[in-house]
Amino acid sequence: MATRSMPADLESLADIRGFVKEAADGAGIDESRTYQLQLAVDEIATNIILYGYKDAGEGAVLSIGAETRGDALVITLKDQSPPFDPRTMQLPEAEDLARPLEDRKIGGLGIYLAIHGVDRFDYRREDGSNLNIFEVRAVHE
Repeated sequence: MATRSMPADLESLADIRGFVKEAADGAGIDESRTYQLQLAVDEIATNIILYGYKDAGEGAVLSIGAETRGDALVITLKDQSPPFDPRTMQLPEAEDLARPLEDRKIGGLGIYLAIHGVDRFDYRREDGSNLNIFEVRAVHE
């Protein structure tokens, strides 16, 4: 598995997107699905930086890993912020998404896009770390 660690700050988001793009290109993921994967990873990474690490200071680190498993690319974001499973968020319903922006409740849309923009999204808490796991297959079923 290729891994990289970087400071948990907003300036690292460009490096995270680049890492995902390089891994997706290497795994044969098409451009559209690569964009969806980048969007999903970017959204969760942003939430980790802004909310999970909001009081952590300069030493906070975010790690990203990429692994190809058969026809799937698996990206893992790892952080040591307080436990948070994005799947527990109340996500917008179809009727909420159909409303004009000014009539929608704030929050949840980014996580909705992250979870629904990939073939599989999973979360685990392991050894004091949050693991957000994104999977995209090269051939979409």
